[in-house]
Amino acid sequence: MAEHPDSALVRRGYAAFGAGDMETLGSLMTADVVHHVPGNNILSGHHKGRDAVLMLYRRLGEETNGSMQVELEAVLADGRGHAMSLHLARADRGDRGIEIRQGLFFTIVGGKITDIDECSEDIDEEDTFWAA
Repeated sequence: MAEHPDSALVRRGYAAFGAGDMETLGSLMTADVVHHVPGNNILSGHHKGRDAVLMLYRRLGEETNGSMQVELEAVLADGRGHAMSLHLARADRGDRGIEIRQGLFFTIVGGKITDIDECSEDIDEEDTFWAA
């Protein structure tokens, strides 16, 4: 059984993120993509536009001295322009560490990612980890 193109797109994005390949990652998104980050911390909010989203991803690496690792567990597609991913994120930041399950809900139009809604198994834990 062949993988749905939306699932394959998300997997390519995860591979590019893991490799630090921001050029490839950016090519998978529309210019006006938005990534919504929950919580109340230094990363929370609506990151609007490809440059802002890529800056968010670069900041994840900077804030964690490159320790951020994301292990993709599953990708699901609905065949109508949506995909969901589930992953385990691990990182160290100063004297704090985190290992937390997160999910991303993607909206895909014309083979490009237009919107990313991020969900967390524990928003409070993330707020503590990403506190200023």
